[in-house]
Amino acid sequence: MNFDRELDASGLNCPLPILRTKKAINELSSGQVMKVMATDPGAVKDFEAFCKQTGNALLEHAQESDRFVFFIRKQ
Repeated sequence: MNFDRELDASGLNCPLPILRTKKAINELSSGQVMKVMATDPGAVKDFEAFCKQTGNALLEHAQESDRFVFFIRKQ
């Protein structure tokens, strides 16, 4: 999937992946896509809730070995 910015939050525990994503996504323009990588097992539920609360679209998420990858489109 094409994306405009990448954020590696690997090794960070809740709530740091969400906080760093929130800060980074604020720098994007509406419609741009961010790729986020995280290793925290709680990240899947955290990012689902984050997108629901902020109105950003969680386009896709997958697990690649020990990492979770998320693609989020800014509203």
